[in-house]
Amino acid sequence: MFTQFFNLKFNPFTKEVPADKLFESQNLVELNSRLMYLQKARGIGLIIGEAGTGKSSAMRKYAQSLNPALFESFYFPLSTVTVQEFYRGVALELGEEPKHKKVDLFHQIQSAIRSMYYERRVTPVIILDEIHMASNKLLEDLRLIFNFNMDSENPFILILAGQPPIRSKLTLSINHPLRQRILVKHIMSSLQKDELGEYLKTRLVFAGTHEDIFTPPSIEAIYGITSGIPRLVNSLATNCLLVACGKKQRQVDEETVYQAQSELNF
Repeated sequence: MFTQFFNLKFNPFTKEVPADKLFESQNLVELNSRLMYLQKARGIGLIIGEAGTGKSSAMRKYAQSLNPALFESFYFPLSTVTVQEFYRGVALELGEEPKHKKVDLFHQIQSAIRSMYYERRVTPVIILDEIHMASNKLLEDLRLIFNFNMDSENPFILILAGQPPIRSKLTLSINHPLRQRILVKHIMSSLQKDELGEYLKTRLVFAGTHEDIFTPPSIEAIYGITSGIPRLVNSLATNCLLVACGKKQRQVDEETVYQAQSELNF
C-alpha cells in the first residue's frame, strides 16, 4: 500500500479531512469574509462554483466554526425534490414532525425559525446545497417561506450553494424577487497555480510526512491537467502516489503524473 511506502498514516487526498485542516486558499479566505458579513447582517447568501471546487467543504468548515450558543446550522442537499418534499425535508432538519398539508408545513417552518431566533436567541443557519437543481417553483417558494413580517426582518441565515446554472435561473423574471434579496454573492474558484504546491504539502503534512514527495515539474503537470480543481487534484495526486509506489520511486516526477493521468483518463 502506498501509505506505508511513503510513511503516511492515511491517504492525504481523501475528502474526509477535518474542517480545521482544510487548505486556506485565497478564494476560501475571501468566502469566509463574506460569510462573516452575512453572519452579522443575516439574510440570504449565494455561493456558486463548478463541481469539485470545494463548495460543500467550505460550508462544512463554516458550519463547524459557528458558536453553538448563538447559531445552529442545518444542511439540506437538494436533488429533484418537489416543493412539498422540500418543505418536509426542511421541517425535519429543524427538528419538527412535518405536517401533511403544504400550508401547514409553511407555517410550521416559519414558526420553528421564529421560536429559535426570538425565544432561544439562536440564529438558524440553513444551508441548501445543489441549489442549481431546484425548480423555479421551489426557488419562488424559497422567497415566500423566508419572508418574515412583510419582509421587514431576517431571523435566519440562508446559504444557497450550487453550480453555475443557478445564475441563469436567477435571471428569469419569476426569480427576480429572490435574486433581489440575495445579500452576499461569492464565486468559488480553483486553486491558483502558486497555491497548488502548498496545498499538496499541507495534505502530506496532515497525513504524517514532511518529505517533498511532489517535484516542482510534477506540480506544474498536475496543475496543467486539473486546472487546480481540488477534487481533480486529489484524485490525480492519489493515483500519482499509487504509480510512484508501484515503481518504487520516493518522489513523484512529471512522467509519473502523466502515467497516472493516463490511467484515470481525465
